[in-house]
Amino acid sequence: MSTCSTVSRDLQEPLAGTAATARTWLLLEQPGPWGAKALTSSHLDPALGRALEKAAKGTGVRIALIRRPGRHADCGSPAERRVYVAHTVPGNCWLHTATITDPHRLLGLDFAALGRGDHRTVGTALDGRPHPGGPLALVCTNGKRDRCCALLGRPLAAELAASGLEGVWEVTHLGGHRFSPTLLVLPYGYAYGRVGAHAVGEILHGVREGRIVVDGCRGSSAWERPGQAAELAVRTTTGERAADALSVVRTDGAAPRWKVTVAHADGRRWRVVVAQGASLPPRPESCGTSVLGSPARMEVLTVRELSMAAALAG
Repeated sequence: MSTCSTVSRDLQEPLAGTAATARTWLLLEQPGPWGAKALTSSHLDPALGRALEKAAKGTGVRIALIRRPGRHADCGSPAERRVYVAHTVPGNCWLHTATITDPHRLLGLDFAALGRGDHRTVGTALDGRPHPGGPLALVCTNGKRDRCCALLGRPLAAELAASGLEGVWEVTHLGGHRFSPTLLVLPYGYAYGRVGAHAVGEILHGVREGRIVVDGCRGSSAWERPGQAAELAVRTTTGERAADALSVVRTDGAAPRWKVTVAHADGRRWRVVVAQGASLPPRPESCGTSVLGSPARMEVLTVRELSMAAALAG
């Protein structure tokens, strides 16, 4: 059976620079079925979903629904819901959690503060606290968004949960369903595509040690897509794997060409030239449409380490 994900894999579409962009993630547990636009088409009050979308707009916060892996009986609203909030910018990565009974409490959050990386509102609005466990592995399984997410994502989430791996959740939408099964790992915010259970285990093991696995990585959600590709290119060039080591500090230019400055925590800097190209030949970008497209792809042209004088000059 040909799907958007099999076509993308067969055509070897590159993964780097394809992650969703979000400095901060807000995750709300919502069991049961999800529609294509889950915030307004699930058992969550659609008026609340619209209010949350409005509150988060322009703040750098992205909201998604999560549920435990397994069968999703249509059993109405849960008495308690788990909430996670994670900030992904290096040097200030954090993951906080809370348990709530009324999801309307989320409207009490200061979304602008969350986008800036200030976690105090999680405590004041939700009685939240730092997450005491390990990293979260979020597998996209929203089949109403694209069938590949259900066909490939749900079995992966179930296999991970059955293996005893902690922190595994199904999530509504991570973008790029043609890269299914897709994965987001928090708190660092790196997204992965075409992952198997063994790879997820390695990725989570690395995160627990503060390391990033580059194989299969789509990029960090903390950066826009040219920055995602540039940061991964520097990691590939230098072998740097420490999660908090690299930051995108400047992006000059506009599509289809950018000059991205990537900085190391030790003071080194690199200038990375990234160009936007089109993936050819045209292919289905989603299983929900018969229209063929040429999705944008980030192509790294050069990676050059700057001298200290050039780095200081910006």
